Amino acid sequence: MLQKNIKLFFIAILCAGLAGCHKNSVKDIEGNTYKTVKIGTQLWMAENLKTTKYNDGNEIPLVTENDVWAKLNSPAYCWYNNDSSENKQTYGAIYNWYAINTNKLCPTGWHVPSDSDWHTMLISLENSNVAGGKLKEAGTAHWKIPNNGATNKSGFTALPGGYRSIDGIFNFIGIAGYWWSSTQYDNSSALFYNIRYKYSLAYKYRSDKYCGFSVRCVMDNH
Repeated sequence: MLQKNIKLFFIAILCAGLAGCHKNSVKDIEGNTYKTVKIGTQLWMAENLKTTKYNDGNEIPLVTENDVWAKLNSPAYCWYNNDSSENKQTYGAIYNWYAINTNKLCPTGWHVPSDSDWHTMLISLENSNVAGGKLKEAGTAHWKIPNNGATNKSGFTALPGGYRSIDGIFNFIGIAGYWWSSTQYDNSSALFYNIRYKYSLAYKYRSDKYCGFSVRCVMDNH
């Protein structure tokens, strides 16, 4: 009996150790919990960020008015169509790049992926021509028909959360997903990644910093 208990004790220690090495979820400063997924050598959030506070506890400014959003050169967030009850849980929040550039958006120990982080992830999925399909949630519960190439083989579960344009207008929910990188292109623009319902590609573009996109975080030094 004693030998059996000792064996069970060591199994419990081993399991606890493994769980510590590979988290399957992470919490932000507000207590929102996000599933995580290992893709290649990186650990990514498998859901879009939805925090309304920086990781130091300070509030991120909520901006709902279109004309105000269009003139911003400071951090802000919003919900698609300014409707948190409808869109928060599924699609997360939309942030401008000035919020990204604070380096305080993701939970401690995590960061908004750089262009290099995105590139590393896409390479691990073969290449950008098929990576979009491997990243997209399969089926048409959220994506518009036909959602071509979608397998979610990566476990990333990309959703079509749309975006907020430079004039403050919301567009393309159900049609495309847009995710910031932390990499600046020039003084007025930064790089982002885009996945669409018609294609299995993952696209890289640059956008004005006051546009609003979704955010996925990646774990530091993983």
